[in-house]
Amino acid sequence: MAEKTYICRADEIQVGMPFIAKVRSLSIGVFRIGDSFHALLNVCPHRGAPLCEGPQCGTTAPVELPEFIYHRENEIVRCAWHGWEFDIKSGAALVNPSVRARTFPVTVEGEGIYVTA
Repeated sequence: MAEKTYICRADEIQVGMPFIAKVRSLSIGVFRIGDSFHALLNVCPHRGAPLCEGPQCGTTAPVELPEFIYHRENEIVRCAWHGWEFDIKSGAALVNPSVRARTFPVTVEGEGIYVTA
C-alpha cells in the first residue's frame, strides 16, 4: 500500500543535485527541474545501476543538419554505468520509451517535499 513519506525541505534539493532518500526499502531520487519536483526509483531498468546517482543533464536534439544542438537541460538523468538516458518527468528511456524507470508522485506541502511510494 502506497503511503506519503516526508523526504526533505524543498530548499535542500538544487537543480543538478538529486536528493537520494530511503523510503521503506526503496532508494528514491528526487530531482528539481525549475520549480517542479520529480521522483525516480534509484535503479536503472537496463542493468540495475544506481540511476539517480548519474548526472542530471540535457541531451542532443535530433536534427537534419550535421550539427549538435544541446537541449532539455536538467530534464534528463544519465545512468553512470552505461549512459542510458531517461526523462526525469516520465521515466521513459530516450532511445526506447517502452523501457521506463519507475516514477513516484511528489507533492510539496509548505516547505516540505513528500513522495508517495
